Amino acid sequence: MTGGYRIGVDVGGTFTDLISVAPDGSIVLDKAPSTLDDQSRGVMTGLEQLGATYGMDLSDFASHIDLIVHGTTTADNTMIEQNGARVGMLVTEGHRDEIEMRRVHKEQIWDPAAPAPFQIARRRTRIAIPERLDFEGKVLLPLDEEAVRAGIRRLRQLGCESLAVVFLFSYVNPAHELRARELIAEEFPEVAHVSLSHEVMAKGPEFERTSTTLVNAYVAPRIAHYTSQLTERLRSAGYDGELLIMASNGGVMPPSYVGRRAVTLLGSGPTGGVMGAARAASVADAPNFVAVDMGGTSFDICLVRGGVPEVKSEWNWRYRYYIGMPMVDVQCVGAGGGSMARVRQGSLLVGPESAGSLPGPCCYGRGGERATVTDADCVLGYLPTTGFAGGRMTLDVEAALHAIDIDVAQPLDIDIIDAAWGIERIVNSNMANATRRVLASSGADPRQLALIAYGGNGPVHAWAIARELGIDRVLVPKAAPAFSALGLLVADYKLDLMRSHVAPVSIIDPSVLSLLLRELRDEATKELEPVGLPDESVLIDEYVQMSYAGQNFDMSVPAPVGGVLTEDDLADLTSRFHDTHEAERGFAFRNQSPTVRGVRVVARGLTPKPPSLAALGVVTDADAARSGRRLVFFGDGFLDTDVIDGTELGPGFFAEGPVVIEEHFTVVVVPPGASVTLGADGNYDLRLNGRARATT
Repeated sequence: MTGGYRIGVDVGGTFTDLISVAPDGSIVLDKAPSTLDDQSRGVMTGLEQLGATYGMDLSDFASHIDLIVHGTTTADNTMIEQNGARVGMLVTEGHRDEIEMRRVHKEQIWDPAAPAPFQIARRRTRIAIPERLDFEGKVLLPLDEEAVRAGIRRLRQLGCESLAVVFLFSYVNPAHELRARELIAEEFPEVAHVSLSHEVMAKGPEFERTSTTLVNAYVAPRIAHYTSQLTERLRSAGYDGELLIMASNGGVMPPSYVGRRAVTLLGSGPTGGVMGAARAASVADAPNFVAVDMGGTSFDICLVRGGVPEVKSEWNWRYRYYIGMPMVDVQCVGAGGGSMARVRQGSLLVGPESAGSLPGPCCYGRGGERATVTDADCVLGYLPTTGFAGGRMTLDVEAALHAIDIDVAQPLDIDIIDAAWGIERIVNSNMANATRRVLASSGADPRQLALIAYGGNGPVHAWAIARELGIDRVLVPKAAPAFSALGLLVADYKLDLMRSHVAPVSIIDPSVLSLLLRELRDEATKELEPVGLPDESVLIDEYVQMSYAGQNFDMSVPAPVGGVLTEDDLADLTSRFHDTHEAERGFAFRNQSPTVRGVRVVARGLTPKPPSLAALGVVTDADAARSGRRLVFFGDGFLDTDVIDGTELGPGFFAEGPVVIEEHFTVVVVPPGASVTLGADGNYDLRLNGRARATT
């Protein structure tokens, strides 16, 4: 490190959020409209704005940047918009329709007419190849190379741009898949991407590996195009440092790594927010919380217990496809500030359709014509009409009133304010219900949790969501509007590698497991070498994957790191598996001998962390920080409410609601009966029952 600026960039559906940590540790946040046709343009616009904050043009600023960490929605947008590459697949004969059977999983089990998911690879582009390995990797039927060549030529004629190769038990013996790649290079050298299943997901079962590999092949060309385009723009601007990208497991890696495993970028941006929330909660002494991120397009939810986000490696479904990769468990619904309101058959509906950044809500004055949640926020007094978005915008209240009148008030024959409050109540209920479902699926009681709210709209709606859930404590980071971007800067390098080896623990050879663990350790070390981290900054955890006979999903049981496993170690692993299974799933069959399903290595490279999570002021007296008053609607009419300039506030600030605190790009809404304090950690601490006053 040369002591320059460190930048976090999170591209959302509406805004691109940026956080800059200066050499002196100070933090500046900014936003730029997302340019979804080419996300790199929005990123460069944001960097130019940040540079202007420091009095530098883009080229000068870029030359002073040490590191850029990026969270991107490119993979998610590709799946949502269904505009990925045309994919062809070479698959073991007899398994051509594995992806169609999808383990008989159907999201809407009571609807026999529910449509199947969109096809990443049409049946005509799935070519069956005679070849077969057994579960130990022994060749039962040699690879038919002429069939492979004919299949490749066929896929080329069909216009395929990306190829997936999925052969049975290739994760045990990859020879056939590696040879297929050589043949692809000979027959179809201009193909954009080749995904080998043993490189994407080095374990079974077959459907899970097939689905994951197909998704990887579908999104990889667009990811590669975007990262190369962004890298080129950054180089042209004068940045010669490293670009790191947030992966779905909560770690960051360079583009060269994610280019091979593009599927790991699904949920990239929301994952950054969860990592930041975990850091904020740790300094606020709130180890158990639910993190909610309300942006312009979506609402993301993640349960965190014990201060560590849950990373799920099994049964991860995204956009109706199974992803067999470790992922931070973030759930998303279509509820954001841009969510549009409409009346259908006499009922008021809000979302999931969004106005996005262009044209955006009507109050933005950019040509929007449909009533949105942000328009309701504006009409109800939560948002400032002048000085909005860091002083760059003046909101058009009349346009918001007109849209709500046309879209909601007139169809329902109600007052405009009642219509705006109806929009507010419905979107808050939608978000609370989505949060309740996430918590219920994990057996969590919301009354025992804190709520951490971020995103541009999270602080505006957090109080209402918390009240519906029965949550008393709400934490809002001062950097909430760009918190996912800040979370990127607190993330570590992270590799999560697996290798299959299936056998009952009673007969398994511990030396085989030791060899597999050593190979994975060596692979992880090799992947992290280009990063240049000192040895003491690299932490490695090793696991043995175990299950009971007949179970589809295994569990990770910690193993001794770096040593040679013995029979005593296997006995200890068995005992710990029983204990873990009982603790997490409620039962254990201690008289059964479990099955070993494979090994796993998680390597983390520790990165420098920002010394602070926010830029703090010095004002602690509410009267001194008051910038004015305005009428704000809290359900029982408008209340004359203090407006506080949050940019001046320092640790020890305390106020009782109703009050609104205006930060750059967001507003913290404190309702009547609640109180708020600002801690030295940079978190606004809301107590909805108004009980506690924090100490500095």
